[in-house]
Formats: sequence, structure tokens, C-alpha cells
Amino acid sequence: MKKTNAMRILESEKINFEIIEYSTKDGIGGVDVAEKLGEDQDMVFKTLVTEAKAGEHFVFVVPVSSELDLKKAAKVSGTKKVEMIPQKKLLPLTGYIHGGCSPVGMKKEFKTFVDSSAENLDFFYVSGGKVGMQIKVNPKELVGLIGGEFADIKKE
Repeated sequence: MKKTNAMRILESEKINFEIIEYSTKDGIGGVDVAEKLGEDQDMVFKTLVTEAKAGEHFVFVVPVSSELDLKKAAKVSGTKKVEMIPQKKLLPLTGYIHGGCSPVGMKKEFKTFVDSSAENLDFFYVSGGKVGMQIKVNPKELVGLIGGEFADIKKE
């Protein structure tokens, strides 16, 4: 298996994590990933990249079965409004493709917010940096590593 930036960074910082690979031959969404992992949908998180009017970018990590609340996202990021970035901007901006975007190891560091539902979990899953790969890691360790914070950001 070829290591991704996310894996290299977690290893170099001595963060405990597990890599889980799964088949993506049928095309796969986040809820499908949870099913393939045999995990509750509230344990598997997706990484979303947004853009504010001033050209600032923010990263939000929410459960795969949830939607990002853009109003809550704007509020916690200290901006008036955030929007999802167009898919074509994702790779040049982060170094990751849609479906394989990890909150760890992007080209640049962006202010990152992880939904508060993860704060007291022993572990959760996030993308390992490529489609078909998840990383099982402690949320607090991940947030500490990326300089992120927990916040209430998903739609109710």
C-alpha cells in the first residue's frame, strides 16, 4: 500500500491510527463507507472544504449521514457566509480528490472544525487521503494534530 500524506504525518507525529481499505468499484458515498466498515454512520466522518467571500478556506468534518449547516459553519469560522468549494477546485487547493479528502495532510493548513458529536468518541473514521481508504483515529488526537477545534456544525 502506498502511503498518503495523511498517513506519513500521523506516523511522524506518533499518533496511533489504523488503516482500513475497502472496495470502491461500485462508486460509493459516505453512508456506504460506514456499511462497508460495519460501523455506525455516526462514527464515520466526511471532510468538507468551504470558501468565504474573502477567499478564505475552511475545513469541516461531519458525520457521513449529516449535512454541514452553512450558517453554523460561517458563525464558528467568524465569517458572514461560507459555501462549498466547486469540486474542480478541491485537488489544486488540498492535494486530495473528492471522496478521498482527509483533514490531515492538505497542501496548506486550513482552520478546521470537527463536529462536536466526535469529541467524546474513543475513535472515529476519516478519509485516509484516497478513495477506498479510511483512518481510524482518536478524534481529540486528530484535532490536536491539525490545530482544529470541536464545534456544533451539523444540521439538526
